[in-house]
Amino acid sequence: MSFKIDRAFVQEVAQRLVQIDSVNPSLAADGGGEREIAQYCAGVLESHGIAVDFSEPEPGRVSVIGTLSGSGNGKSLMFNAHIDTVGVSEMNDPFSGEMRDGKLWGRGTFDMKGSAASCIAAICALADADRKLNGDIVVTLVADEEYESIGMQDVLKTVRTDAAIVTEPTQLQICLAHKGFIWYEIDFQGRAAHGSRFDLGIDANMNAGRYLAAVHEYQQELQAKHQHPLLGPPSLHAAMIKGGSGISTYADQCQLHIERRTIPGETASAATADLQQLLTHLATADPDAKAELKTLCIRDPFEVDRNAEIVRCLAQSYQSRLQIEPAFVGDTPWMDAALLAAAGVETVVFGATGGGAHAREEWVELDSLQALAEVLAETASNYCH
Repeated sequence: MSFKIDRAFVQEVAQRLVQIDSVNPSLAADGGGEREIAQYCAGVLESHGIAVDFSEPEPGRVSVIGTLSGSGNGKSLMFNAHIDTVGVSEMNDPFSGEMRDGKLWGRGTFDMKGSAASCIAAICALADADRKLNGDIVVTLVADEEYESIGMQDVLKTVRTDAAIVTEPTQLQICLAHKGFIWYEIDFQGRAAHGSRFDLGIDANMNAGRYLAAVHEYQQELQAKHQHPLLGPPSLHAAMIKGGSGISTYADQCQLHIERRTIPGETASAATADLQQLLTHLATADPDAKAELKTLCIRDPFEVDRNAEIVRCLAQSYQSRLQIEPAFVGDTPWMDAALLAAAGVETVVFGATGGGAHAREEWVELDSLQALAEVLAETASNYCH
């Protein structure tokens, strides 16, 4: 199948995406949300004859679904990117979309508006090509990945494809796995008393400290026992702790938040049971050390077999277009790939080159956007023939 990726078009779309404020309002109260950027993406897709639908699970939290229908009897493929970004409070000119030194600069360039532009360019090139593929090509540009992924979860209520390529930035490497995470809240109950009355007070802060000492030992054992070939060991950290009301008062409460990063093969139930067991041991040793463990959020890890059809097809297309062998890697951040895989969609991750995700200076290599778009379109051409 003959198609052409227009370099100027890829760069123009990427620059315009960066210039639109789509900061996630769940992360920053003044964030622009996804409505404006979704409308822009929809306009570009429709101008190339691609059917567009929207998903809006909450007001202003808009995702775009673009579908290039095939002629029938072919496998369907999804290109996926998220269009929200983290905040910009420490950035000098976050929405400039400046191009210099072969790079595009600004919030979201790397994570992941550059890749979103490549998805748009790839499906538009296929729409403009000389013939239809048999299978459908779907591009999903989703809201809220940076917080709770309500966008991807809502899209999956109505959209299913045989396979998906999530274009989170991977430095043009093929990512086969990423870690999951679990957020915990642990509330320790003490008893307030004057600082001089040790006989009356129960120190919730001290009990939390004793628990953290046990958690530290558990973490060391965990990392020594479990390793993933692409991701390394699981981990956890004490993210936040707050307790007490005054320096001369025994703390009657202490709240601790822990994040646990999981690797493929681990279950949330087992991870939770381990932390609960440490609390039980503490309470057995000291009945005054009372605490309650709550699970706030669970996001599963992701892994795809290197021999899966979409992985093989992507690797072959990569080599054909870029004339080099791809590298296969794992990555540590969580991605919407896990939701797609859990929904039964064979999924792989492959995205642009750059740096500065969530940092004060963020950039993406313009050459990598062209390469990404070419490989995406070639993969679709081969997979959906």
